[in-house]
Amino acid sequence: MSDPAATPVPLAAGCEHPPCTRYDVALLDLDGVVYIGPDAVPGVPAALASARRDGMRLGYVTNNASRTPEEVAAHLSELGVQAAAEDVITSSQAAATVVAQLLGPGGRVLPVGGPGVPAALTAAGLTLVTSADDGPDAVVQGYGREVGWAQIAEAVVAVRNGARHVATNADPTVPSPRGPLPGNGALVAVVEGVTGVPPLVTGKPDPAMHAECVRRTGARRPLVVGDRLDTDIEGARRADAASLLVLTGVTGPAQLLAARPDRRPDLLAPDAAGLLVPHPPVDVDGRSWRCGAWTVRVGEAAVLELSAGEEQPTDGDGLDGLRALCVAHWSAHPDDGAPARVVGADGRAAGVLDDWGLTGDHS
Repeated sequence: MSDPAATPVPLAAGCEHPPCTRYDVALLDLDGVVYIGPDAVPGVPAALASARRDGMRLGYVTNNASRTPEEVAAHLSELGVQAAAEDVITSSQAAATVVAQLLGPGGRVLPVGGPGVPAALTAAGLTLVTSADDGPDAVVQGYGREVGWAQIAEAVVAVRNGARHVATNADPTVPSPRGPLPGNGALVAVVEGVTGVPPLVTGKPDPAMHAECVRRTGARRPLVVGDRLDTDIEGARRADAASLLVLTGVTGPAQLLAARPDRRPDLLAPDAAGLLVPHPPVDVDGRSWRCGAWTVRVGEAAVLELSAGEEQPTDGDGLDGLRALCVAHWSAHPDDGAPARVVGADGRAAGVLDDWGLTGDHS
């Protein structure tokens, strides 16, 4: 078998020891990772407490601009997650820093979003206005549940009058207990669609947010933990940091398999408790890939065939088969993302493919 550590394919090398002992700081996304809506992801507060006891420091890096760092830290504390305001980096703070650099002290800004947006702008020494008629030099648009037509209309008028349109992030959705709901990116797209002016986006995947958290924590080996390929994982790659994708948020197995090269995580886990356990490697032998008890082979027309083998699979987190599928598919597509064609070679494999939403010919 080849040495998986020698291959550049993400997920292949795994992690022999629990990530909380290999990496010194976890840079955690919040929505879809630590909590969904008002509630903690089950088991995650206890897992983060264990990671902290093992010596890992925790920082929280969120594209959700609606709340201040103090409010975010208070919410985390209520959920049983130890956090202080200085542990939190929001996309509002990133946007405020960029706009202050563009406009200088006292620059006039129209905020659109939740309370976190104006609070960050004020802290950065900028002057807030409430109307496009006040002649703002920039519009900073971030997520807020109360954002409606009136605020969007003011943003459109201001941008058409020459104000710079700055978006805290472009996430099209936010996780919720009811499934994905419209995120800031959906409303930013409305302003862009009406004005024809593309916004300057300052949140993840821009590396500035992770870089700021690394600076605050003094991290030497940071690990980004997120649920989104287009922000968390791409942002980690752009910040030259390792990444762990969790499946508690918006990304599912089909999206992961089809990920383009800059959005492929180094590690994969069902949830953030993946910080506490080793991650198995994927061994390559010719045109077959094995992870734990699961094997993937390339069949006719480049179809990936997943099999469980004779023994009952014993992978602890249930994702060894998906790891093998990803490494096999990405090995065939090192430079581009492409949908994967997958079939189950036996009944157990067909069952897990159904569970993952990777249905195919299971005959």
